[in-house]
This record gives sequence, C-alpha cells and structure tokens, in this order.
Amino acid sequence: MLNCTRLGLLLMLLSCTGAVTAEQPLAYVTEAYPPYNFSDNNILRGIAVDLLVLASQQTTAPVQRSQIRLMPWARSYRDAQKKPNYVLFSTARTPEREKLFKWAGPITTNRVVLLAKKSRGIRINSPADLQHLRIGSIRDDVAEQLVRGLGVPDSQLNLAANGDALAHQLQAERIDLWAYDQNVAQWFMRNAGLNPDDFESLYTLQEGQLWYAFNLAVSDARVAELQKALDAIRQTPGISGKTRYDDIVLDYL
Repeated sequence: MLNCTRLGLLLMLLSCTGAVTAEQPLAYVTEAYPPYNFSDNNILRGIAVDLLVLASQQTTAPVQRSQIRLMPWARSYRDAQKKPNYVLFSTARTPEREKLFKWAGPITTNRVVLLAKKSRGIRINSPADLQHLRIGSIRDDVAEQLVRGLGVPDSQLNLAANGDALAHQLQAERIDLWAYDQNVAQWFMRNAGLNPDDFESLYTLQEGQLWYAFNLAVSDARVAELQKALDAIRQTPGISGKTRYDDIVLDYL
C-alpha cells in the first residue's frame, strides 16, 4: 500500500509539473526584418509586431512590445527549435520547415528574390546562370536554404548576420546578387541611403507567406488561441474602410 501511495503522489507531482511547464509564458523572438519587424528608437514596430500585440489582446496571455526580443536570425531560429516556450517570427513557412514548428498566421505574403545592381547587366534565366556569381544571404534565412536548394556551393555564398551589411556589399559589388525578401531588401536599401530604383529583381526564388512559428512543445490550444484571434482581426472592420488587419499593413506599405 505504501508503495502504491508513493507512486500515486509521484504521478500527481509529475502531472502538476507538466501543467506548469505547459502554461509557462511564451518567449517571442524576432529579427530586424522591416517592414514586418524592426526597432524604431528602441521600440519594436512593424506589421508582424503590431499584429501580434493586437491579436494577443484577445487571448489569455496578452503580449507587450517590451516582451519581444530582437536577436540575430540564426540564433533565434536555433533557439525556437530547441527551447520549449519559444515563438519565432516572421518565419517563412516552407515544406522543409513544416514539421519543425507549429504555425499561426499567415502574417502576410512575401516574395524572395535575387537582386542585383541594374548597372551590372546581370541576367538570370535559370539556376545554371548562377555559376560563378557571388550571392549574399542572411545565415539560416529561407533565402539561403532556397539558394542552396538550387545547387549553389558554399564557395559562392557570402553569409551575413543582417540586411544592412548585405545592402552595402551589393552596392560596393562585393557580392553580385542578394537573396532576400524583396520588400525587406528595399527597406534596408533606403535605410542605407541607397536608391532601390538602382537595383532590380532578376529571379524569384519563392512566393509564399510569413507566419508565427511555435516550438513543437507549445500546446495546440495556445497556438489555436492566437490563430483564432488573428482570424478575427482579418474580419473586423477598421478605420481604413477595410479591416483592422489592413489598417496595420497600410501603416507600413
């Protein structure tokens, strides 16, 4: 009887511990990826940030901007796969990543392209044309994965931690092509004092969507709660004459 009692207490404690773990606060992490997520005078802003803050107000765990951490993408991407309470955004949802996370969204559509200076006269009609060209990308970004998928070797890749560095490298012709989201690349160009009209998109790597990516240990109920709130925002009338979701997008695009 004593052993059974102890076993019962042990099972109860383990159950309680699991419940606490399941309900621990979520850690939201993102990168500088404007206009979706970025720091503006130390205040996090962007389409994905505003959408998350607004949608979370309709959940049991509202998110404040101060709770979101801005970190380099490669580190955030690794942490979101390893740490049980992490949520990463804005994350391109691809077949390769599908089983790595649980998903809520979409946040928006995106177009990942290869960009070049117009003055270079580079033309890309097929992956075969990428031979011997130097291609810049953010480490562990979906663009890097897409370029590698085309058979581009390490020797042609120049991996950086942020878009600022790659915008300057493309301008200085230290790289021939920049693989990145088109809207985000143009934002970084303007921020660097460059004219986006001096550059062109030569090849589309992927057209898809950006999502909030949850670590697999996060309960389905918590993911579904945010999904329900996101869906509601897309249906709620906004001041733009469209929806509250459109109100957010129009602030940035």
